[in-house]
This record gives sequence, structure tokens and C-alpha cells, in this order.
Amino acid sequence: MKIIHSDHAPKAIGPYSQAVMAPPFIFLSGMLPIDPKAGKIVASDIEGQTKQVFANISEVLKAAGVGFDDVVRMEVFLANLDHFQAMNGVYAQHFPGAHKPARHAFQVAKLPMGALVEITCTALCKK
Repeated sequence: MKIIHSDHAPKAIGPYSQAVMAPPFIFLSGMLPIDPKAGKIVASDIEGQTKQVFANISEVLKAAGVGFDDVVRMEVFLANLDHFQAMNGVYAQHFPGAHKPARHAFQVAKLPMGALVEITCTALCKK
């Protein structure tokens, strides 16, 4: 097992790792729309927050030596299910080809830091 960390993604806001590599998988923790430079949520709309979440996921995947083509499963947590279509529009931009990971999407009562979206994923290791 190996802990994965990227300085280009937000630091964990609790006692957990950004990701853990446990071959053949990499398990990413839930990513919030925190701007890593500002250390807080900057975007106020679902599209902006979803873009930031995917930017954060991308950096952690990169630190693990993989990319979105290696993602096998994603879980999306929304503060409001009415945001599903707008989130899905941004989401689809990251999987434009035939590769589409398995996915769950849920409305939850509340997300940390007042976020509108949080996404976690599982990817295959390249090693």
C-alpha cells in the first residue's frame, strides 16, 4: 500500500490521505471544490465547483501515474439533486470517448465546507 499526495491538489481537511494505492487499484478520497492556492472554495456555482473538483482529481491521479482513462468507478455527492444536469455537463467533458466509468450519484444532506459537490473515484494502477 502506498499513500498518494499531490501538492497541486488541496490538502486533506481531516485525518485521511488524498489517495491510497493498493494494487491493482487507486482509491481517491472525496474531492471537494477547494482551490488549492486559496485553500478554500472559490466558485459559487455547480459548474465552477465541479470543474475545480475535476482539476483536483486530475492532479491526484497524475501523482499516482494515471489519468481519467484509468478510472473505473466514480461517486458523486450533490448537496442538491437539481444540480445533476449541470454537474453532468462538466463531468461528461472528462469522458468524451467510449470510456465511461461506472458511477453513483446521490443527494446528501450536507457537504463539508458548504460545498455543492464532492466526487470520489477508483482507478486502476499502471504498475
